[in-house]
Amino acid sequence: MLSRLDRYLLREVAWTFVAVTFVLLVVLLSNQFARVLGQAVQMEFQASMVAELIGLATLQQLTVIVPIGLFLGIVLALGRLYHESEMTAMSACGVGPMAIYRPILLLALLVVAFLALLSYRIVPAAWARSEQIRIEAIRAAQFGALEPGRFRSFAGGEAVFYAERVDRSGELFGVFVQRRTEDKLEVAVAERAVQRGAGQAEQMFVLFNGRRYEGVPGTRNWRVVEFKEHGIPLRMPELKARRQKEDLKPTALLLHATEPEDRAELAWRTAVPLMAFALAMLAVPLAKLRPRQGRFAKVGLAILAYFLYSNLLAVARVWIQKDLPAGQFGLLWVHTIPVIVAALLIWFDGRLGTWPWRRKRAVTA
Repeated sequence: MLSRLDRYLLREVAWTFVAVTFVLLVVLLSNQFARVLGQAVQMEFQASMVAELIGLATLQQLTVIVPIGLFLGIVLALGRLYHESEMTAMSACGVGPMAIYRPILLLALLVVAFLALLSYRIVPAAWARSEQIRIEAIRAAQFGALEPGRFRSFAGGEAVFYAERVDRSGELFGVFVQRRTEDKLEVAVAERAVQRGAGQAEQMFVLFNGRRYEGVPGTRNWRVVEFKEHGIPLRMPELKARRQKEDLKPTALLLHATEPEDRAELAWRTAVPLMAFALAMLAVPLAKLRPRQGRFAKVGLAILAYFLYSNLLAVARVWIQKDLPAGQFGLLWVHTIPVIVAALLIWFDGRLGTWPWRRKRAVTA
Protein backbone atom coordinates (compact mmCIF):
# COMPACT_ATOMS: atom_id res chain seq x y z
CA MET A 1 0.00 0.00 0.00
CA LEU A 2 1.47 3.32 -1.06
CA SER A 3 1.71 6.07 1.52
CA ARG A 4 0.68 9.66 0.85
CA LEU A 5 4.32 10.59 0.30
CA ASP A 6 4.73 7.72 -2.19
CA ARG A 7 1.69 8.86 -4.14
CA TYR A 8 2.94 12.44 -4.16
CA LEU A 9 6.38 11.49 -5.48
CA LEU A 10 4.88 9.08 -7.99
CA ARG A 11 2.51 11.75 -9.29
CA GLU A 12 5.24 14.38 -9.63
CA VAL A 13 7.63 12.07 -11.42
CA ALA A 14 4.97 10.47 -13.64
CA TRP A 15 3.61 13.79 -14.91
CA THR A 16 7.07 15.12 -15.64
CA PHE A 17 7.99 11.87 -17.38
CA VAL A 18 4.89 12.03 -19.60
CA ALA A 19 5.51 15.70 -20.44
CA VAL A 20 9.18 15.18 -21.33
CA THR A 21 8.40 12.08 -23.38
CA PHE A 22 5.65 13.89 -25.27
CA VAL A 23 7.93 16.82 -26.13
CA LEU A 24 10.75 14.55 -27.31
CA LEU A 25 8.30 12.46 -29.32
CA VAL A 26 6.89 15.53 -31.06
CA VAL A 27 10.41 16.69 -31.96
CA LEU A 28 11.40 13.35 -33.44
CA LEU A 29 8.08 12.80 -35.18
CA SER A 30 8.34 16.17 -36.89
CA ASN A 31 11.40 14.85 -38.72
CA GLN A 32 9.69 11.52 -39.37
CA PHE A 33 6.60 13.31 -40.64
CA ALA A 34 8.65 15.32 -43.15
CA ARG A 35 10.40 12.15 -44.34
CA VAL A 36 7.14 10.22 -44.71
CA LEU A 37 5.52 13.08 -46.61
CA GLY A 38 8.53 13.24 -48.92
CA GLN A 39 8.18 9.53 -49.65
CA ALA A 40 4.44 9.92 -50.09
CA VAL A 41 4.88 12.61 -52.73
CA GLN A 42 7.65 10.74 -54.51
CA MET A 43 5.95 7.33 -54.49
CA GLU A 44 2.33 8.56 -54.53
CA PHE A 45 1.30 6.96 -51.26
CA GLN A 46 -2.38 6.96 -50.45
CA ALA A 47 -3.59 9.02 -47.49
CA SER A 48 -4.34 5.87 -45.50
CA MET A 49 -0.76 4.66 -46.07
CA VAL A 50 0.67 7.96 -44.85
CA ALA A 51 -1.39 7.84 -41.65
CA GLU A 52 -0.39 4.23 -41.01
CA LEU A 53 3.30 4.94 -41.60
CA ILE A 54 3.21 7.84 -39.13
CA GLY A 55 1.55 5.61 -36.55
CA LEU A 56 4.17 2.90 -37.08
CA ALA A 57 6.96 5.46 -36.83
CA THR A 58 5.52 6.60 -33.50
CA LEU A 59 5.69 3.06 -32.11
CA GLN A 60 9.23 2.64 -33.37
CA GLN A 61 10.42 5.90 -31.81
CA LEU A 62 8.98 5.06 -28.40
CA THR A 63 11.76 2.58 -27.67
CA VAL A 64 14.25 5.43 -28.06
CA ILE A 65 12.21 8.18 -26.40
CA VAL A 66 10.75 6.46 -23.33
CA PRO A 67 14.05 5.58 -21.55
CA ILE A 68 15.49 9.08 -21.89
CA GLY A 69 12.08 10.55 -21.08
CA LEU A 70 11.92 8.56 -17.84
CA PHE A 71 15.49 9.52 -16.96
CA LEU A 72 15.00 13.25 -17.55
CA GLY A 73 11.54 13.14 -15.98
CA ILE A 74 12.95 11.82 -12.69
CA VAL A 75 15.86 14.26 -12.72
CA LEU A 76 13.60 17.25 -13.43
CA ALA A 77 10.90 16.25 -10.95
CA LEU A 78 13.32 15.60 -8.08
CA GLY A 79 15.33 18.67 -9.07
CA ARG A 80 12.24 20.82 -8.56
CA LEU A 81 11.63 19.24 -5.15
CA TYR A 82 15.23 19.91 -4.13
CA HIS A 83 15.13 23.46 -5.50
CA GLU A 84 11.94 24.30 -3.60
CA SER A 85 13.31 22.70 -0.40
CA GLU A 86 10.64 20.01 -0.34
CA MET A 87 13.29 17.30 -0.25
CA THR A 88 14.97 19.13 2.63
CA ALA A 89 11.71 18.99 4.54
CA MET A 90 11.36 15.28 3.75
CA SER A 91 14.92 14.64 4.92
CA ALA A 92 14.17 16.46 8.17
CA CYS A 93 11.28 14.04 8.68
CA GLY A 94 13.59 11.04 8.22
CA VAL A 95 12.93 10.29 4.55
CA GLY A 96 15.97 8.56 3.09
CA PRO A 97 16.93 7.37 -0.39
CA MET A 98 15.08 4.08 -0.07
CA ALA A 99 11.79 5.90 0.58
CA ILE A 100 12.37 7.97 -2.55
CA TYR A 101 13.20 4.89 -4.59
CA ARG A 102 9.97 3.07 -3.68
CA PRO A 103 7.50 5.02 -5.88
CA ILE A 104 10.11 5.57 -8.59
CA LEU A 105 10.82 1.83 -8.68
CA LEU A 106 7.11 1.17 -9.15
CA LEU A 107 6.96 3.58 -12.09
CA ALA A 108 10.17 2.14 -13.54
CA LEU A 109 8.81 -1.41 -13.43
CA LEU A 110 5.66 -0.33 -15.27
CA VAL A 111 7.77 1.40 -17.92
CA VAL A 112 10.06 -1.62 -18.22
CA ALA A 113 7.08 -3.91 -18.82
CA PHE A 114 5.73 -1.54 -21.46
CA LEU A 115 9.12 -1.29 -23.20
CA ALA A 116 9.58 -5.06 -23.13
CA LEU A 117 6.26 -5.47 -24.94
CA LEU A 118 7.27 -2.82 -27.46
CA SER A 119 10.78 -4.10 -28.04
CA TYR A 120 10.00 -7.82 -28.23
CA ARG A 121 6.69 -7.84 -30.12
CA ILE A 122 5.27 -4.53 -31.32
CA VAL A 123 8.30 -2.79 -32.85
CA PRO A 124 9.51 -5.77 -34.97
CA ALA A 125 5.98 -6.15 -36.30
CA ALA A 126 5.88 -2.39 -36.96
CA TRP A 127 9.14 -2.54 -38.92
CA ALA A 128 7.83 -5.45 -40.99
CA ARG A 129 4.56 -3.68 -41.68
CA SER A 130 6.23 -0.40 -42.67
CA GLU A 131 8.49 -2.23 -45.13
CA GLN A 132 5.46 -4.05 -46.54
CA ILE A 133 3.66 -0.74 -47.04
CA ARG A 134 6.70 0.75 -48.76
CA ILE A 135 7.04 -2.20 -51.13
CA GLU A 136 3.32 -2.17 -51.93
CA ALA A 137 3.44 1.55 -52.67
CA ILE A 138 6.49 1.22 -54.92
CA ARG A 139 4.95 -1.74 -56.70
CA ALA A 140 1.74 0.21 -57.28
CA ALA A 141 3.69 3.21 -58.56
CA GLN A 142 6.12 1.28 -60.77
CA PHE A 143 4.06 -1.72 -61.81
CA GLY A 144 0.59 -0.17 -61.90
CA ALA A 145 -1.49 0.79 -64.87
CA LEU A 146 -0.48 3.77 -67.01
CA GLU A 147 -2.21 7.10 -66.55
CA PRO A 148 -3.02 9.29 -69.55
CA GLY A 149 -0.91 12.37 -70.24
CA ARG A 150 1.92 11.30 -67.98
CA PHE A 151 5.31 9.73 -68.65
CA ARG A 152 5.97 6.56 -66.68
CA SER A 153 9.37 4.89 -66.36
CA PHE A 154 9.75 1.15 -65.83
CA ALA A 155 12.59 -1.25 -65.01
CA GLY A 156 14.78 1.36 -63.36
CA GLY A 157 14.36 3.91 -66.14
CA GLU A 158 15.25 1.57 -68.99
CA ALA A 159 11.80 1.99 -70.53
CA VAL A 160 9.56 5.09 -70.71
CA PHE A 161 5.89 4.94 -71.69
CA TYR A 162 3.38 7.64 -72.52
CA ALA A 163 -0.26 7.53 -73.61
CA GLU A 164 -2.48 10.44 -74.61
CA ARG A 165 -5.66 8.87 -73.29
CA VAL A 166 -7.04 5.67 -71.78
CA ASP A 167 -10.57 4.33 -72.20
CA ARG A 168 -12.63 2.58 -69.54
CA SER A 169 -11.41 -0.85 -70.60
CA GLY A 170 -7.80 0.20 -70.03
CA GLU A 171 -6.83 0.41 -73.70
CA LEU A 172 -4.23 3.10 -74.44
CA PHE A 173 -4.32 5.52 -77.36
CA GLY A 174 -1.58 7.73 -78.81
CA VAL A 175 1.23 5.63 -77.32
CA PHE A 176 4.91 6.55 -77.14
CA VAL A 177 7.53 4.04 -75.94
CA GLN A 178 11.26 4.48 -75.48
CA ARG A 179 13.60 1.65 -74.49
CA ARG A 180 17.37 1.66 -74.02
CA THR A 181 19.54 -1.47 -74.15
CA GLU A 182 23.24 -0.72 -73.66
CA ASP A 183 24.07 1.91 -76.34
CA LYS A 184 21.06 1.12 -78.53
CA LEU A 185 17.88 3.20 -78.42
CA GLU A 186 14.45 1.99 -79.49
CA VAL A 187 11.52 4.38 -79.95
CA ALA A 188 8.04 3.24 -80.91
CA VAL A 189 4.82 5.14 -81.56
CA ALA A 190 1.47 3.42 -81.99
CA GLU A 191 -2.18 4.27 -82.42
CA ARG A 192 -3.21 2.12 -79.50
CA ALA A 193 -1.84 -0.41 -77.02
CA VAL A 194 -2.85 -2.68 -74.16
CA GLN A 195 -0.98 -3.25 -70.92
CA ARG A 196 -1.08 -6.88 -69.77
CA GLY A 197 -0.07 -7.88 -66.27
CA ALA A 198 -0.42 -4.46 -64.63
CA GLY A 199 0.65 -4.65 -61.00
CA GLN A 200 2.90 -7.68 -61.59
CA ALA A 201 6.66 -8.03 -61.86
CA GLU A 202 6.40 -9.35 -65.44
CA GLN A 203 4.33 -7.28 -67.87
CA MET A 204 3.70 -7.11 -71.57
CA PHE A 205 2.83 -4.04 -73.62
CA VAL A 206 1.23 -4.89 -76.97
CA LEU A 207 1.28 -2.02 -79.47
CA PHE A 208 -0.98 -1.90 -82.56
CA ASN A 209 -0.56 -0.02 -85.86
CA GLY A 210 2.65 1.88 -85.27
CA ARG A 211 6.24 2.50 -86.23
CA ARG A 212 9.48 1.59 -84.50
CA TYR A 213 12.84 3.39 -84.75
CA GLU A 214 16.03 1.54 -83.76
CA GLY A 215 19.59 2.85 -83.68
CA VAL A 216 22.48 4.34 -81.81
CA PRO A 217 22.16 8.03 -80.90
CA GLY A 218 24.72 10.19 -82.71
CA THR A 219 25.00 7.86 -85.73
CA ARG A 220 23.15 7.44 -89.01
CA ASN A 221 22.64 3.73 -88.55
CA TRP A 222 18.89 3.72 -87.83
CA ARG A 223 16.20 1.28 -88.85
CA VAL A 224 12.53 2.10 -89.26
CA VAL A 225 9.97 -0.71 -89.00
CA GLU A 226 6.23 -0.43 -89.39
CA PHE A 227 4.10 -2.95 -87.54
CA LYS A 228 0.52 -3.94 -86.98
CA GLU A 229 1.24 -5.63 -83.66
CA HIS A 230 4.36 -5.41 -81.53
CA GLY A 231 4.91 -6.86 -78.05
CA ILE A 232 7.32 -5.32 -75.55
CA PRO A 233 8.05 -7.54 -72.51
CA LEU A 234 9.19 -5.94 -69.27
CA ARG A 235 10.56 -7.60 -66.17
CA MET A 236 10.60 -5.41 -63.11
CA PRO A 237 13.43 -5.58 -60.55
CA GLU A 238 12.67 -7.41 -57.33
CA LEU A 239 11.75 -5.15 -54.46
CA LYS A 240 13.50 -5.92 -51.20
CA ALA A 241 13.22 -4.57 -47.71
CA ARG A 242 15.69 -1.79 -46.98
CA ARG A 243 16.21 -2.74 -43.36
CA GLN A 244 18.34 -5.70 -42.37
CA LYS A 245 16.50 -8.98 -42.13
CA GLU A 246 17.25 -9.49 -38.43
CA ASP A 247 15.39 -6.28 -37.59
CA LEU A 248 12.23 -7.77 -39.05
CA LYS A 249 12.47 -11.18 -37.39
CA PRO A 250 10.12 -12.10 -34.55
CA THR A 251 11.82 -12.40 -31.18
CA ALA A 252 10.89 -16.09 -30.97
CA LEU A 253 13.14 -16.79 -33.97
CA LEU A 254 16.02 -14.79 -32.53
CA LEU A 255 16.00 -16.84 -29.32
CA HIS A 256 17.36 -19.88 -31.17
CA ALA A 257 19.56 -18.00 -33.65
CA THR A 258 23.33 -18.46 -33.71
CA GLU A 259 24.34 -15.78 -36.23
CA PRO A 260 26.15 -12.78 -34.71
CA GLU A 261 23.69 -10.32 -36.29
CA ASP A 262 20.73 -12.15 -34.78
CA ARG A 263 22.36 -12.33 -31.35
CA ALA A 264 23.12 -8.61 -31.50
CA GLU A 265 19.51 -7.83 -32.41
CA LEU A 266 18.17 -9.93 -29.53
CA ALA A 267 20.61 -8.29 -27.12
CA TRP A 268 19.51 -4.85 -28.32
CA ARG A 269 15.83 -5.63 -27.84
CA THR A 270 16.62 -6.80 -24.33
CA ALA A 271 18.70 -3.68 -23.70
CA VAL A 272 15.77 -1.29 -24.22
CA PRO A 273 13.79 -2.15 -21.03
CA LEU A 274 16.97 -2.75 -19.02
CA MET A 275 18.23 0.67 -20.04
CA ALA A 276 15.09 2.33 -18.68
CA PHE A 277 15.49 0.54 -15.34
CA ALA A 278 19.19 1.38 -15.01
CA LEU A 279 18.59 5.04 -15.85
CA ALA A 280 15.78 5.24 -13.29
CA MET A 281 18.15 3.91 -10.62
CA LEU A 282 20.81 6.43 -11.60
CA ALA A 283 18.42 9.39 -11.77
CA VAL A 284 17.59 9.48 -8.04
CA PRO A 285 21.09 10.22 -6.66
CA LEU A 286 22.04 12.19 -9.77
CA ALA A 287 19.12 14.60 -9.25
CA LYS A 288 20.32 15.61 -5.77
CA LEU A 289 21.04 19.36 -5.62
CA ARG A 290 23.12 21.39 -3.26
CA PRO A 291 21.61 24.48 -1.61
CA ARG A 292 21.08 27.41 -4.00
CA GLN A 293 21.61 25.25 -7.10
CA GLY A 294 19.13 25.81 -9.94
CA ARG A 295 16.51 23.17 -10.58
CA PHE A 296 18.01 22.42 -14.02
CA ALA A 297 21.58 22.21 -12.74
CA LYS A 298 21.81 18.43 -13.26
CA VAL A 299 20.08 18.25 -16.65
CA GLY A 300 23.34 18.72 -18.58
CA LEU A 301 25.04 16.03 -16.53
CA ALA A 302 22.06 13.71 -17.06
CA ILE A 303 22.20 14.21 -20.83
CA LEU A 304 25.94 13.50 -20.80
CA ALA A 305 25.37 10.32 -18.77
CA TYR A 306 22.70 9.16 -21.21
CA PHE A 307 24.96 9.96 -24.17
CA LEU A 308 27.82 7.88 -22.75
CA TYR A 309 25.50 5.04 -21.76
CA SER A 310 23.71 4.81 -25.12
CA ASN A 311 26.93 5.05 -27.12
CA LEU A 312 28.58 2.36 -25.03
CA LEU A 313 25.58 0.13 -25.73
CA ALA A 314 25.91 0.86 -29.45
CA VAL A 315 29.62 0.00 -29.43
CA ALA A 316 29.00 -3.26 -27.56
CA ARG A 317 26.27 -4.12 -30.06
CA VAL A 318 28.73 -3.68 -32.94
CA TRP A 319 31.16 -6.00 -31.12
CA ILE A 320 28.47 -8.67 -31.03
CA GLN A 321 27.52 -8.13 -34.68
CA LYS A 322 31.14 -8.54 -35.79
CA ASP A 323 31.60 -11.55 -33.49
CA LEU A 324 34.58 -9.93 -31.76
CA PRO A 325 35.95 -11.42 -28.50
CA ALA A 326 34.65 -8.40 -26.54
CA GLY A 327 31.17 -9.14 -27.83
CA GLN A 328 31.04 -12.46 -26.01
CA PHE A 329 30.14 -10.60 -22.81
CA GLY A 330 26.92 -9.30 -24.37
CA LEU A 331 25.33 -6.03 -23.23
CA LEU A 332 24.48 -6.91 -19.65
CA TRP A 333 27.76 -5.55 -18.29
CA VAL A 334 26.95 -2.13 -19.76
CA HIS A 335 23.71 -1.94 -17.75
CA THR A 336 25.54 -2.65 -14.51
CA ILE A 337 27.66 0.50 -14.86
CA PRO A 338 24.91 3.08 -14.13
CA VAL A 339 23.55 0.89 -11.31
CA ILE A 340 27.01 0.74 -9.72
CA VAL A 341 27.44 4.49 -10.18
CA ALA A 342 24.05 5.07 -8.51
CA ALA A 343 25.07 2.88 -5.55
CA LEU A 344 28.38 4.74 -5.22
CA LEU A 345 26.63 8.11 -5.27
CA ILE A 346 24.25 7.01 -2.51
CA TRP A 347 27.12 5.58 -0.48
CA PHE A 348 29.17 8.74 -0.97
CA ASP A 349 26.26 10.92 0.15
CA GLY A 350 25.83 8.67 3.18
CA ARG A 351 29.50 8.98 4.06
CA LEU A 352 29.12 12.77 4.03
CA GLY A 353 26.12 12.50 6.32
CA THR A 354 23.70 14.17 3.91
CA TRP A 355 21.05 11.47 4.24
CA PRO A 356 19.00 11.57 7.47
CA TRP A 357 19.55 7.91 8.30
CA ARG A 358 23.28 8.57 8.32
CA ARG A 359 22.96 11.62 10.57
CA LYS A 360 20.84 9.71 13.05
CA ARG A 361 23.41 6.95 13.20
CA ALA A 362 26.18 9.49 13.77
CA VAL A 363 24.23 11.17 16.61
CA THR A 364 23.51 7.80 18.25
CA ALA A 365 27.17 6.93 18.16
